[in-house]
Amino acid sequence: MLRQAAAAAAGGQQYPAATLYLVATPIGNLADLSLRAIHCLGLVDALACEDTRQGGALLRHLGLHKPLLALHQHNEREASAAVLARLAAGERVAYASDAGTPAISDPGAVLVREAVAAGYRVLPLPGPSSAAAALSVAGDTQAQGFAFVGFLPTKAGERRTALQAVLAVQGQSQLLFEAPHRIVELFGLLAELAPERRVTVCRELTKQFEQVHTAEAAALPAWLAADAQRQRGEFVLVLHAQALQATAEDALPAEALRVLQLLMAELPLKQAVALAAQISGAPRNRLYEAGLAIKNGASAED
Repeated sequence: MLRQAAAAAAGGQQYPAATLYLVATPIGNLADLSLRAIHCLGLVDALACEDTRQGGALLRHLGLHKPLLALHQHNEREASAAVLARLAAGERVAYASDAGTPAISDPGAVLVREAVAAGYRVLPLPGPSSAAAALSVAGDTQAQGFAFVGFLPTKAGERRTALQAVLAVQGQSQLLFEAPHRIVELFGLLAELAPERRVTVCRELTKQFEQVHTAEAAALPAWLAADAQRQRGEFVLVLHAQALQATAEDALPAEALRVLQLLMAELPLKQAVALAAQISGAPRNRLYEAGLAIKNGASAED
């Protein structure tokens, strides 16, 4: 019945032969698997996967039986050749990592590069992503975009240096992954290096005991120690953006600021910024920062 619903919802899409399909799989909750992913898995001739045990379990849940090809970080280059051979024979091949979207802190990038270089189509089937899920609940209003960092180095010195570089970035949310056996150390480093930085901690996203907690870094070690359960599971951290520091070189010209203020009196902020940038030639991001400051200042006076 589930596959019938998937076919009804996604069957109108074209699924060309000799194509590699990157299929996003659930990060914890099986119900997050999309109908399009289910339909595509039913169509492909083989499934390449990071772990054939997990890939096989997913197919069995859907009542499907497909040849499984193991493709993980230790054999990706060699295993890619087997996938390309199937594509050369005109087959459809799907690739799924253990959880989430392939090639984002997971294997898959080498396979994609090899397939594209060989002239085959590579099509994404978007879906579950711990990175997107964490960003959506962070509420980082100061961020102008985000940077995906993934896992920091495991060696202490390299780890500290890498984290210092991440913390120095201005204007962007920084997205980190961490394993449970290193989370105490990471929280300690954050509390030491950036005690006032707001951090959103996402633990066991989409699973039964998922948890989302936002606090200043200085408070994280105590929060973690307060409940032993909080040290379990996989972690996604959003380091909230550090406000951009204005310098004399990037300060807005007085005329650009005047234009922005006039437009803001009549238009929503984004429209006012867009028009002010066209009229004055000033950078849109600086205008947006100035507009937020003006708006927040007006709100504080009300």
